[in-house]
Amino acid sequence: MIQKTLSTFFFTLCFMPVLLAQNRFDKVEIETIKLTENVYMLKGAGGNIGVAIGAKEVFVIDDQFAPLSNKIITAITKLSDKPIRFLVNTHWHGDHTGGNENMAKLGTTIIAHNNVKKRIKNTPNRQGDYRSKEALPVITFNDKLNITVNDEDVAIFHISNAHTDGDVLLYFTESNVLHTGDTYFKGSYPFIDLNSGGSVNGYIEAARRGLLVVNDATKIIPGHGSQSNKAEYSAFLEMLEGLKTIINAEIAKGKTEEEVAADASLTKVYDDLGFGNGFIKSNVIRRTYYKSLKEN
Repeated sequence: MIQKTLSTFFFTLCFMPVLLAQNRFDKVEIETIKLTENVYMLKGAGGNIGVAIGAKEVFVIDDQFAPLSNKIITAITKLSDKPIRFLVNTHWHGDHTGGNENMAKLGTTIIAHNNVKKRIKNTPNRQGDYRSKEALPVITFNDKLNITVNDEDVAIFHISNAHTDGDVLLYFTESNVLHTGDTYFKGSYPFIDLNSGGSVNGYIEAARRGLLVVNDATKIIPGHGSQSNKAEYSAFLEMLEGLKTIINAEIAKGKTEEEVAADASLTKVYDDLGFGNGFIKSNVIRRTYYKSLKEN
């Protein structure tokens, strides 16, 4: 039930009634962080946005919530007056795809993994409504995609069953910038959406894959949290792998899901490092790990 509620939460926020959405987002400010000469990170409400500026076009990664589109577009136009040509969704959740319709109206081409299109198209919100066809990616792929943006090669690669079943990481090969989507929650326990095909093993593999392409100079845009680096990303992976060892040991002892979820000592070492202070609390991550690892 907790997993289902969390999954629905991430999707339906972008479908909130207009008045409620306005009340939630009217005070949100879009912060622009310059990472390199041409690549920026935008923070607002929802997943972090990546922006690459070129002489002829703008390339964007994720677009947060629909009510924030005007603010996001305004922030981008302060960086460049060129058109937003491409938008890549790192996965299907509404805090990363809520602005798709608005971006499409600008003539932006939306790109995503095959499963992102399927989930946006086939998943209703709590009121039973579906998103318009403008929200759907028009270019999809299965494994990996290489795209040249502003004369720079950007590698887009899919990680199976990590945060969801449609996650991608994007690496700017010359700017040395990695956007992880929600396969990385900086400094906190991650949301692993089991109901959307996510898994603990896939999530760990995503972090391992991401770390293969970075070095000490890489600028990392996590799905949530502030700008990051290889050392912090490595610490995140160590936490993920440590939790797996701990929870697997409890499963081997015959412990039940409820016993594991209730035992705060199991995550204390990571709670003390602050990982439990984010959106996902300690009991939730213990339960998620148990469910995912028990199935395997």
